[in-house]
Amino acid sequence: MTSAAPKSTGLAPRLSELRDAVELALEGKPEVIELALTALLAEGHVLIEDVPGVGKTTLARALAKAVGGELRRVQFTSDLLPSDVLGVSIYDQRRGDFVLRHGPIFTNVLLADEINRASPRTQSALLEAMSEGQVSLDGKTFSLQRPFFVLATQNPHDAAGTFPLPESQLDRFMLRIRIGYPPPAIEARLFLDGETDRVKQVPGVLEPEQFTALQAQVSRVKLDPALATYLQAVTTATRTSPLLALGASTRAGMNLAKAARARAMLRGRSYCIADDIHDLAVPVLAHRVRLASHVEGYVPTRDETEAAIRDIVERVPVPL
Repeated sequence: MTSAAPKSTGLAPRLSELRDAVELALEGKPEVIELALTALLAEGHVLIEDVPGVGKTTLARALAKAVGGELRRVQFTSDLLPSDVLGVSIYDQRRGDFVLRHGPIFTNVLLADEINRASPRTQSALLEAMSEGQVSLDGKTFSLQRPFFVLATQNPHDAAGTFPLPESQLDRFMLRIRIGYPPPAIEARLFLDGETDRVKQVPGVLEPEQFTALQAQVSRVKLDPALATYLQAVTTATRTSPLLALGASTRAGMNLAKAARARAMLRGRSYCIADDIHDLAVPVLAHRVRLASHVEGYVPTRDETEAAIRDIVERVPVPL
């Protein structure tokens, strides 16, 4: 094996520059930035569940700026309609025909803020776009820009006025992460600086076409057969564990494999190691499973579900 990153595009070394650029806006959160870039590089999407004011919008804006892409933000509310996201055909009297007005989903980075405040009907408007990179409107199919990345934020499930995301919607998110508060020293410096828009400091590292070329290289990162067997064992363990009522699907396992390849590429390797799978298991799988409960009406917390996945993964032998 070699430790060299894929060289087909000559752009892989720029990934470290990309990480550094995003960290200018979101200091002290290298793990969060790596997870977000992992999903973006693997053509996945990210769901963030966290308290307000910790940098969710900042992360989305910084990612878009660093890859030279366009960002659009949609505030999901109970009265938001699918057409508010996808677009709508409007009759143009001068042309005597209907003209399609694209919605905000036609962008590179879509920030879906408080996604679970919208109705299930509006939530489902994202399904085709997130899984196939296209939108169907008025009997026609429109391809979305590339790269296309959805970063959605979610209120806690017990918050007032929320609609739980169905399993089909949750499954479209490659990773679920949380940002958390910044380290004390960095937070104190932010108070002193008084700078509210740190995204201004983020340079454009790549063009969208260049980042799309990098995404195409992820599948070339080597996943050893022994690691594929390990990943399959992890997936199977979630299905047989008494801790879970619903285990991970085959698509969840495939997402974990692709995320592991992207993480390896971000770290300058042309091959995966067991840590890539082990470390990504919780953010990739925890939101896709259902914790077993013997109490009717009890809704397990996120921490309990993540702890269950962590416990299951720790019991699966790692290949030597």
